[in-house]
Amino acid sequence: MLELSPCPQCKSTYTYEMDNLLVCPECGFEWNAEEAADAETGFVVKDSNGNVLQDGDTVITIKNLPVKGSSQSIKAGTKVKNIRLVDSDHNIDCKIDGFGAMALKSEFVKKA
Repeated sequence: MLELSPCPQCKSTYTYEMDNLLVCPECGFEWNAEEAADAETGFVVKDSNGNVLQDGDTVITIKNLPVKGSSQSIKAGTKVKNIRLVDSDHNIDCKIDGFGAMALKSEFVKKA
């Protein structure tokens, strides 16, 4: 039996084929399986302005970010050099002077 990919929108495993499309019966989403396979090959992280980030880039924070366990916060405009991208909730790992190792969300930074 052919294993069909789950729905990209709702992650339902109950998908079926209709002509050259895959269809999800739970949410009604239709997609082309070949195009979805091409899109899944790359892991892309974008900043707050929609620019694609890469390992080693320099970014700038766009708002004050509170730090758990510290009375200080990372100020808006702080430059963060040599970032590393990871596939998790906080998708940027970096070191910030005065704070040490941090994990940031890409929606709170812009590419320098």
